[in-house]
Amino acid sequence: MKIIIINGPNINLLGKREKGIYGKKSFDDFFVELQFKFREIELTHFQSNVEGEIINKIQEIGYFYDGIILNAAAYTHTSVAIGDAVKAISTPVVEVHISNTFSREDFRHISFIAPNAKGVIAGFGLQSYELAIISFIK
Repeated sequence: MKIIIINGPNINLLGKREKGIYGKKSFDDFFVELQFKFREIELTHFQSNVEGEIINKIQEIGYFYDGIILNAAAYTHTSVAIGDAVKAISTPVVEVHISNTFSREDFRHISFIAPNAKGVIAGFGLQSYELAIISFIK
């Protein structure tokens, strides 16, 4: 099984930014733990702060992977283009958020990805990614 995690803007700053919301661990450190925990899965990740690069990656792998875990971060609430890219591919996508976006500002309650996703997981910290992986293997 091949699963990719695609992270959007500012996820590269995990462990440094707003630790009360996003925690103290970097994504790279967390990813090593995920790979160890889910050794039977070919697990990769990609991060970009650039909307077009995220779209390019979705299109590049969107017909060849078993699953995409997408944390588009702020682009979730602003990018019709990322939502359209998810709609255009055949690989199932789980939208993930570290924080509970529904307990935050009103604009974060809207997702252009969710209507085209297999499901949405939000508010469980980094464990949201683990729950998304489990949704592909169960």
